[in-house]
Amino acid sequence: YDDLFSLDLIKKISTDLEKRELGRSKVQYKLRDWIFSRQRYWGEPIPLVHCPVDGVVPVPEKDLPVLLPDVEKYEPTGTGKSPLAGIKEWVNVRCPRCGKPAKRETNTMPQWAGSCWYYIRFTDPGNEKALASDQAMKNWLPVDLYVGGAEHAVLHLMYARFWHMALYDSGALPKEIGDEPFMKLNNQGLILGPDGEKMSKSRGNVINPDDIVEKYGADTLRMYEMFMGPFEDAKPWNTSGIIGVRRFLDRVEHFYRTPNFIPSGDEKGEDESGKLEVLSHKTIALVTSDIEGFKFNTAVSTLMKFMNGLEALKRVDDKKIWKSSLEAFLKILNPFAPHISEELWAQLGHKTLLAKEAWPKFDPKKIVEENVTIAIQVNGRLRATIEVATGTSQAEIEKRALAVENVKKYVTDTPKKVIFVQDRLINFIV
Repeated sequence: YDDLFSLDLIKKISTDLEKRELGRSKVQYKLRDWIFSRQRYWGEPIPLVHCPVDGVVPVPEKDLPVLLPDVEKYEPTGTGKSPLAGIKEWVNVRCPRCGKPAKRETNTMPQWAGSCWYYIRFTDPGNEKALASDQAMKNWLPVDLYVGGAEHAVLHLMYARFWHMALYDSGALPKEIGDEPFMKLNNQGLILGPDGEKMSKSRGNVINPDDIVEKYGADTLRMYEMFMGPFEDAKPWNTSGIIGVRRFLDRVEHFYRTPNFIPSGDEKGEDESGKLEVLSHKTIALVTSDIEGFKFNTAVSTLMKFMNGLEALKRVDDKKIWKSSLEAFLKILNPFAPHISEELWAQLGHKTLLAKEAWPKFDPKKIVEENVTIAIQVNGRLRATIEVATGTSQAEIEKRALAVENVKKYVTDTPKKVIFVQDRLINFIV
């Protein structure tokens, strides 16, 4: 059995054992029972009729869908039966087969019956002749990205895959879209209470988002949730953190609303237009990459660093670079703080909605800095740093690094090994 892959190995061993009459292959399933019916008013009615003569009879296709009755009261009956059982004008019907008095099935389907295929219907919601047109499904499916909590991966996601595969196998879905409904899954982490525990009324640690919006604004809440930590991690609520985000947005608003805010007062100072252009392009590149990678917390951090750099500028003579940098910043701020960015966009004189603007592009050539700081390590410990031109060769950096006093005293002989990372570090192993 050497060199066989696992599946081939299983087949060969099973075949050999059967030939020797020492065993036989068997497929064994372990499935958790899935309760599909519910005793409640809300939910899709199960299209069955219970007839005393013909037994359980399906509702004819021409009478589908079976709709819930439009009633004022749908409280439980008190008998253990579904609330629908108490609505006589709905439950009492004629048997579709023999025409004699019968009763509808009063249990309803759970939310899985609709939520497991809603993404398919969304591709063509106005279609009255089919689930969705083949062309619409080919255009939109499969879904690029599924975002949900970990519990969704066990429940809704798994059931949606069951439904999709059944519809695919039955020919209801075009073959081109494949038998998997979603291309990628991202689980978001829970937001915990300030005590680090899962929010619950019994613990008294629930944060009401309405209260936060009223006190700090919707943009602050939205941006703070992105800033709390990695998307997939559980994160405790921290009131001081939300105050910090609010202060940042206040700084942004104050900066843009200040009249004549172009920093050109220091006539003797050096023109920093080039520095602003590099900062702007680098910020666009980092935020774009972080959004695509669901690294929203580091994207917000980059936005904050841009604001720090903007406020530190002393003089900018190139008005074109100034204007484009300020506009680009609002565009990349918009997904995180849509309300304030839209207002400031209008403040700059624009009549169109910022949300409809194209995402800003960056020039890779303009985000390469002229000089970089190289960390000099000896056996992995930092001993010094030097500043060199971007792209400086390893040989040149080795020469300069070994001339540094605090490095020379640790590297007294030829290093056993040199680890070099371009434009970042050099590490001498001695």
